[in-house]
Amino acid sequence: MWSALRFGLLPALKLYLLGFKVLLSQLINKPLNLSVMPRQNGKVAIVTGGGRGIGYEVVRQLARLGAHVIIGGRDEQEGFAAVRQICEEDKEAKVEFRKLDLASVLSIRQFAQSFKERNLPLNILVNNAGVMLVPEGRTDDGYELHFGVNYLGHFLLTWLLLDLLKSSGDHGDATHVVNVSSSAHSIGEIRLNDINSSYYYSAHAAYCQSKLAQVLFSSHLHQEMQRGGFRVSSYAVDPGMVNTALYCHLWTPLRLAQRVIARLLFRTPAEGAVTVLSAALSKDCKGGYWTNGHREMTTSSAFDPGLELNLWEVSMQLLGLQSDQ
Repeated sequence: MWSALRFGLLPALKLYLLGFKVLLSQLINKPLNLSVMPRQNGKVAIVTGGGRGIGYEVVRQLARLGAHVIIGGRDEQEGFAAVRQICEEDKEAKVEFRKLDLASVLSIRQFAQSFKERNLPLNILVNNAGVMLVPEGRTDDGYELHFGVNYLGHFLLTWLLLDLLKSSGDHGDATHVVNVSSSAHSIGEIRLNDINSSYYYSAHAAYCQSKLAQVLFSSHLHQEMQRGGFRVSSYAVDPGMVNTALYCHLWTPLRLAQRVIARLLFRTPAEGAVTVLSAALSKDCKGGYWTNGHREMTTSSAFDPGLELNLWEVSMQLLGLQSDQ
C-alpha cells in the first residue's frame, strides 16, 4: 500500500501541484516576446523534434536568422511537412529533415555519422524532442522510455557530435548545446539503483527523473568543456507550460480539462521557443539553467556535483562509451 502511494500517487500529485504553480506564475508574468536576435548566416544547427511544437518554432526562427537547420525526428511525414511550410514562408530558408529515432542507439549513431560525413560545422545543438507520461515501455535497447528518449538518447547524440562542436567553437563564436528540460526536474529523483524504473513504474516519476537527468547532464557537460578550455557552452532550459501535443497521454478527464485551460493559460509554442532561442543564441557562454527568457537559479539537487558525476559515469557505461573526449 505504501509503495503504491510513494511510487504512484505521490509523484502524480507533486507534478500536478507544480503545474498549478507554474500556471499561476505564467498568469502573473507578462507574455514572453522574442527580442531582436543576431543573424546566424553560415551557422549550422540541429534541432531534435523540430517537426512540431516548440521545436518547429525554434527551427523556423533559426532559419529566418540565416542558419542552416537540420530537423532530426522520427516522423518523416511530419518532418518533411515542416520543411515545406518553413520554405514556403521564407524562400531563402535552409532547412532539411533527417530521420532520427531517439529510442534507438543504432538510429542515433547513423544520424550522427551521416552528419559528420558532410563536413559541416555544428554551431547549435538543440536537444528538444521528448515524451511525457507515456505508458510503461522500453526503447529498442531496453531503456525506460522517458529516460531513454528524453535523456540517454540526447546524451549519446551530444557525445557523438562533441568533437564537431569543439572544432566549430575554435573557428568563431562559442558553440551551444541546449537541453530542453522542464520545471518538473525540481521534483525529480535520480534512482541510480533503478534507473529503468523496474521496481515500481510511475510515468510521472519517470518523466521527472528524465528532466532532472537533463539538467544534471547540462551542468556537468558545461563544466567539462570549461575545464578542457573548449568553446562549448551547455544550457538546460525550461520553456514553461506550452500548448503542444506533449500532453496527449494525460488521463482522459485531465486531458479534456487541459485542452480548455491551455487556450487560456498555457504559452504558445512560439512563446515556449523564446527561452530556448535566448539560450541557443546567448553571447555570455556561461551555460546554466534558463527559464522565462533568462538564466535563473534552480534546486540544489540539480547542481549536485556528486550526482552529476555518478549519472555521467552510469550513462557512459550503459552506452559503452569511453572517456576519451
